[in-house]
Amino acid sequence: MDIKRKDFIISDTPALCQACESRHRGVCGALSSDQLLQLSRHSHRRVVPPGTELVGESTRINSYSNIISGVVKLSKMMADGRQQIVGLQFAPDFLGRPFRKENGVSAEAATEVTICTFPRTVIERMIGEMPELEHQLLEQTLNELDEARNWMLTLGRKTAAEKVASFLLLIATHAFPENERDSVEFELPMSRMDIADFLGLTMETVSRQLTKLRGEGIIRITSNRHVEVPDISRLSDRAGF
Repeated sequence: MDIKRKDFIISDTPALCQACESRHRGVCGALSSDQLLQLSRHSHRRVVPPGTELVGESTRINSYSNIISGVVKLSKMMADGRQQIVGLQFAPDFLGRPFRKENGVSAEAATEVTICTFPRTVIERMIGEMPELEHQLLEQTLNELDEARNWMLTLGRKTAAEKVASFLLLIATHAFPENERDSVEFELPMSRMDIADFLGLTMETVSRQLTKLRGEGIIRITSNRHVEVPDISRLSDRAGF
């Protein structure tokens, strides 16, 4: 479903940008009202269902996107056809790598995802004209690098129990970054098989550790994917932080 951005001459800030959940976060937070107006003339918002490929690995880059809501799964394909989940992205992450000719990973909607898409030529021209936009993209890239290093620690040194708890904590803190309560609830964005792939575990081990966390009262699982975390600090402790 495409929502064309034609209703932006209502105030100094484009109308859809005013209502956007990521307006003051991510790369758009670095733009003034005039710059948002300029960008909105070339952008469109769309909602995609789970399982939809957003970016293909090794395909030519023609556009970039802001993630407005939902969870995006990043994967890489091995030469023998095996696929590995290498990361997750959340709102307000920027999807794509400026100034590269091809995509280095594939990106798939793990949940229903809303994205705001911009042509490559427009974004790269604006980066050249706006140092604040370039700075924001660099800062996000460095944050992703830090998170990737932390995840290497999780995969390389943590126990199975700590890995599963770390995954749940990742979803709880990134899907709801502005949550100030001690508790949170969410839908798991991936199947147990995908979670196992992401954590380097078997599906049976993931299920066993989820059951153990539930038995300890650290989480509640009210349906196949609905998870409640009554005390995030206990989950953080269980994850080894």
